Amino acid sequence: MELIKEERKPKATLSGSYRYAWQQMWKYFLYLFLIAIIVGVSESPTSILKQTENVDPTATALVLQLLAAAYMLLFLPVIKYGADLLELRAIRNEKMDIVEIFDGFKRKYLNIILANLLTFALIGFGFVFLIVPGIILACRLVFVSFLVMDKNMEPIAAVEKSWEMTKGHGWRIFGMALFAIPVIIAGLLFFVVGIVISLMLISLAFAALYHAIDSDPNDDLLIDES
Repeated sequence: MELIKEERKPKATLSGSYRYAWQQMWKYFLYLFLIAIIVGVSESPTSILKQTENVDPTATALVLQLLAAAYMLLFLPVIKYGADLLELRAIRNEKMDIVEIFDGFKRKYLNIILANLLTFALIGFGFVFLIVPGIILACRLVFVSFLVMDKNMEPIAAVEKSWEMTKGHGWRIFGMALFAIPVIIAGLLFFVVGIVISLMLISLAFAALYHAIDSDPNDDLLIDES
């Protein structure tokens, strides 16, 4: 019986990114599962904003909305950017330290917050006027968090670099986002654990694509030759 050979590098394709992400997810499952739990717990306070949107605008509700908005802008991005870095380490087979998910509060904090605000504003601006520009911007700026954390780039430089890196990959990124829909549906069939695994796989797939393009931006068929 022939054993399936483990891939050492992802291909810069939809199938290659998801396949490599699937391989690495099981290789570092406990680390990645804990990261997903931390991100999930960190996102839970944002439900306060949604719960108070449709109630009477009392002083208490307004204060809760302001606190939730501040949390979403000044705290949550740091956790998410840290998670992206750790997922990239899993893709690269690098040493992972869970506490690094909080490193953004000590280092790069301003760059993370400003990069997140700039990306959100650009994508939001695109969606306000026409849906298509918003989708294009969302696809082309998908690597901003990786560039801030991995390359220590400042916000504007990260946005410009992401735009450059994703040139020629826009449809592929859009396809990966669409493919995430059936992945999530499949996860829902297995309830809570299934949806967590689905979200882990999707995040890792984008990290794999970033790694593939970053390793050799001129080669769409990166794969181990040994």
